[in-house]
Amino acid sequence: MTDPKTQRDAYALILEAIDSGIYKPGDRLVESELADRFGVSRTPIREALQRMETQSLLSRDGRSLIVASLDHNQLAELYVVRGELEGLAARLAAKHATREEVRVLRDMLEADRALVSDPQALSRANRRFHRQIHLASHNRFLVQQLDLVHRSMALLASTSLSAEGRSKGTLEEHEAIVRAIEAGNGEAADAALREHISRAFMTRLRLDAAKVQAAE
Repeated sequence: MTDPKTQRDAYALILEAIDSGIYKPGDRLVESELADRFGVSRTPIREALQRMETQSLLSRDGRSLIVASLDHNQLAELYVVRGELEGLAARLAAKHATREEVRVLRDMLEADRALVSDPQALSRANRRFHRQIHLASHNRFLVQQLDLVHRSMALLASTSLSAEGRSKGTLEEHEAIVRAIEAGNGEAADAALREHISRAFMTRLRLDAAKVQAAE
């Protein structure tokens, strides 16, 4: 039987590889190759792949497992759920966040201003920023559901922050979110985060439309 920690590590390593773009939607995942890459035996790799398949992060192509992709409807559904849950997290954070948690959010925002010209680095920082809001909600069940949503976000082949002007807009939206949480204004925090997710979704749709046009 695989050690639970080893299994979690294998799962986390594969998920991070997908999230960082090492493996993209449609790429085939092979047990032996993954085991060699991560220095883990094949058994925890196999168990991690099975877990990811049950979570719809991987799909079957014959006998092979490939990184799943999201169609237009799935993308829309994901962003609807994300907007609802993220908005709730911001509302709860405005009510329950400690002074220290709010200060960490402010510090993250200030540090992220130096990343405006690096979309990939800002994308990683963006995930950390949102995760901090989730934790500041002080609702473990909400955090668990948001973790599931953000795992599915790893299936998006590129970051919406790569769109021209999106990095600056993201930081402005983050500022509005932090300001509302600092003020303890749950309604404003909810609205600001929902607007942030909505703008990210619109940017994603424009990027996808541009790819389709370029392929024609």
